[in-house]
Amino acid sequence: MGDAAWAIYERRLHRVSAYIHAHLDEELDLDRLAEIACLSPHHWHRIYRAVHGETLAATVKRLRLQRAAADLVGTDLAIEAIARRSGYPNIQSFTRTFGAVYGLPPARYRKEGSHKAFEIASIERNSEMYDVTLRQIDPLALVGVAHSGSYMAIGQAFETLYGTLFARNLFRPDMEMIGIYLDDPELVEAEKLRSFACVTTTGDFQVDPPLAPRRIDGGRYAVLRHKGPYSDMSKAYRWLYATWLPQSGHAIRDSVMFEKYLNNPREVAPTELLTEILPLE
Repeated sequence: MGDAAWAIYERRLHRVSAYIHAHLDEELDLDRLAEIACLSPHHWHRIYRAVHGETLAATVKRLRLQRAAADLVGTDLAIEAIARRSGYPNIQSFTRTFGAVYGLPPARYRKEGSHKAFEIASIERNSEMYDVTLRQIDPLALVGVAHSGSYMAIGQAFETLYGTLFARNLFRPDMEMIGIYLDDPELVEAEKLRSFACVTTTGDFQVDPPLAPRRIDGGRYAVLRHKGPYSDMSKAYRWLYATWLPQSGHAIRDSVMFEKYLNNPREVAPTELLTEILPLE
């Protein structure tokens, strides 16, 4: 397939991804997504699964439940409202599906989910809640796609990144997933937050839009390994800065924050996600 054909294919991937993320509150007709891609439903669904490793229906379900988990942790929205936002016809079906994926039904997740452990540890100033290791890291050459808005929605940028790499035959299995976060979400409005969805690169690498080169400095890092849903990450950060850092005797240099994703949310349950939070010393 020539470069021109790949460029058309790449645009179709981006268009469908953008539509999904912009219409999560609505009923998503999978055949309509195929129309947006300008391909037959059968052909498009097979291509999508080959590129992304899951079906379109699985993507929509995963994104809606991920947003629901963030709403349960970070807002006071009623569970019925969250269920409606997530496309479920009633609270019973939402409760059943959410519980099967996240290990607890929504009401209990809000009260007892893993994010609560970080809140309690911060209140009690428990600096041993999680092991934080000091690690020397070599400089990292990256290629990424810019994202503006809620950090919980950076998945769209990762989809654009991986779709682009696949379409241009640039993807390599040994690439590591890195998220770079430029702003403090407690100080900057969600819609103005800036971040980059990245992968590691080696050697010469062709970088054309929407791809952009990024780099992370080498040096000594304090590394917190976090296990659990991405919706817990803000609590982990708060514990790291409010509890561990003051008691550690270490200081943080003024530089970008980044996270390294050790497994794939398309392949493991949210409770099994492993993320390393790496603030600079």
